[in-house]
Amino acid sequence: MAMQESKRVLVVDDNVDAAETLTEFLGALGHEARMAHDGKVALQIAAVWRADLVLLDIGLPGMDGFEVARALRRLPVPPGSVVALSGYGEDADRKRSVDAGIDAHLVKPIELGRLEELLARPQQAGARYPLALLRSAGASPRA
Repeated sequence: MAMQESKRVLVVDDNVDAAETLTEFLGALGHEARMAHDGKVALQIAAVWRADLVLLDIGLPGMDGFEVARALRRLPVPPGSVVALSGYGEDADRKRSVDAGIDAHLVKPIELGRLEELLARPQQAGARYPLALLRSAGASPRA
């Protein structure tokens, strides 16, 4: 099996332990990962370091994940894909994700194998992720 291409991943989660664990996991897989614990810091990082993928918690303090996603999409060089990692999984939450420019909405806890599958896919804004990948991970694709 060929080694997957290394990705630049920005992890945005106010749960410090969860963000650190995910960042370490991504590093162990050979990806370059950075983390932020709020929207303001995430936008500062994204403005100078283009991520292939942003894993974005929705329930952030201050600026929520929907606001962060909209701001990321307005950057001169936006990130490749934005994927919500959230405890919120109702249809209304998924619709808000789509409306905010989020490419996929995954419900926590995400299975690490599913995350590896997601990372193996090309990252680009507006990517439509295969339904089989997202449904089995408790997710919905961007419409």
